[in-house]
Amino acid sequence: MASEHPDPRRQAIVTALTAELERQAATGASRIDVDALAEAVETALDPAPPASEGRRPSELNATNDD
Repeated sequence: MASEHPDPRRQAIVTALTAELERQAATGASRIDVDALAEAVETALDPAPPASEGRRPSELNATNDD
């Protein structure tokens, strides 16, 4: 069971590992996929940027204001 840690970086690692191990257990994995664990940690430490940040008000005009 994961516990709260005062260091946000460490907490991100704990959360990523916990989630990945739970995912593997839910799929019935007979062995731990260490590569998937490493990927989960990498993603937690360096998440992908948002797909789209949208437009700034100065970039909007009547044709693209939605």
